[in-house]
Amino acid sequence: MATKPDIDKRQRTKSGASPATSPSRVGAHPWPRRALVAAGAAATVDRLILALALVTGTALRLWQINSLGLNSDEAVYLGQAAAIAGDPVLSQFFPIFRAHPLLFQFILALAFPIGGTDGSDLVGRLVSVVVGLATVYLVYRAGARLYGRRAGAIAALFLALMPYHVVVTRQILLDGPMTLGATLSLYLVARFAATERPVWLYAAGAGMGLTFLAKETGIILLGSIYAFLALAPEIRFRLRDLALSTAIMALVIAPFPLSITLAGGGGSQRAHQYLVWQLFRRPNHEWTFYPSTVPLAIGPLLILTALLGLWLARRRWSWREKLLIAWIAVPVLFFQSWPTKGFQYLLPIAPPLAILAAQAVIQLGQRAATSKLRYAGWLAPLLAGAIALTLLIPSWSRIQTSTSDRFLAGSGGVPGGREAGEWIRENTPEGARFMTVGPSMANIIQFYGHREGRGLSVSPNPLHRNPTYEPILNPDLQLRSGELQYVVWDSFSAGRSPFFSEKLLSYARRYHGRVVHTESIPVVAPDGSVVQKPVIIIYEVRP
Repeated sequence: MATKPDIDKRQRTKSGASPATSPSRVGAHPWPRRALVAAGAAATVDRLILALALVTGTALRLWQINSLGLNSDEAVYLGQAAAIAGDPVLSQFFPIFRAHPLLFQFILALAFPIGGTDGSDLVGRLVSVVVGLATVYLVYRAGARLYGRRAGAIAALFLALMPYHVVVTRQILLDGPMTLGATLSLYLVARFAATERPVWLYAAGAGMGLTFLAKETGIILLGSIYAFLALAPEIRFRLRDLALSTAIMALVIAPFPLSITLAGGGGSQRAHQYLVWQLFRRPNHEWTFYPSTVPLAIGPLLILTALLGLWLARRRWSWREKLLIAWIAVPVLFFQSWPTKGFQYLLPIAPPLAILAAQAVIQLGQRAATSKLRYAGWLAPLLAGAIALTLLIPSWSRIQTSTSDRFLAGSGGVPGGREAGEWIRENTPEGARFMTVGPSMANIIQFYGHREGRGLSVSPNPLHRNPTYEPILNPDLQLRSGELQYVVWDSFSAGRSPFFSEKLLSYARRYHGRVVHTESIPVVAPDGSVVQKPVIIIYEVRP
């Protein structure tokens, strides 16, 4: 049987036209060839944008990454990893089971032997950088699945440069791995919505399980999935498949509660105490905290572009927009109403915002192209470049070594903390005990100084304290009896707890405190001059 190309060739020969000059070849082949060339050029541009995102994202996350020592949360998570790895020193101060699941801590434990006790802070932060870059690549894949490769590449560039994501993924925090799991789940839900194949819904359940194991607050994104399925009736699914997906999520999560139960040592009781504390703890920030801090960290122009794109497409919203909006709205509403607020808690909304902004850039470029205005084709690249620049500049500013004596939890390391801890380890006797303003500085002293520290601000009421921390029930008695030998004041804790800062200094005066070490940093004075300001002061006290 003759094939269609053979028939076409015979017809051209019979009519007397040569194959090289026949109308069918002249009219048909050059245009597909041009289309293929254009498609190849577009793919090359997409790859270049993605490469730019990964290179600049890597540079921003590695620049001066270990110039400051760990903050309190970093010390806790890396201390847990050390305990999992069997480090004989740090395991004395950091128990394996504390407040959160342990997926990221187990990963850190695998890398802990590379740096050892002294170099583990750098290795731990490098692991966080890898997690952040993996999220950038997943945003590319999710954006490409939703709106095409160009949108995915631009979204990856936005996230790679975004101050919010850069700052958090330079630190050993659980929110970076949680955001990686959340973005993976977003990608899998998008694949399910595009294909309606149940296997992708099952995979999304596993992704949500990993998100929870990174940090338990990631479970709220389950509400995003349910809200999306409720608001997108065009996506067909069976309740049986949804139930099976939820069961798979529960199966992935199961090792965490089982390990707590089987480990013994009061782990289950401590987990219950932590839940009670979270439910009844007092607000730690004003309700305006997120509106005043997170939009600046994400990028105002990026947010405005995303909102403009949604408004322009308001009459033809598809399941794609509904999915991204649900992925943003549920965490924002939850954490805005939740009394506990942290700088990094809303990080999972950064990837969908980056995708929406990238799609808006492409949409605005297409509208400009149809207007037939001169240079209209430059609108999309110029807008994308402007957004990228407004992200790059603040990111570069935020990763410079801090010269501030104020500290926002989750925003970076603590100036002077590592140095103070190392001085304590080298110049104080083993077994010495320290009283600090709060548990944050106590954690840093325990990690770097290998000495026990307790926070004065830890409440004796179990409902008002993290059950991990033990209160100092009678500071006067412990100071008089010599159970506490050193008092440590730091400006970062003092800024958050001025009452306990003054109380601690009064104990230092009452018990003949002698300054034995001071850590200072350069700060800009009101007159513009640079002066050295003490940020950590260590007192030796005696009865």
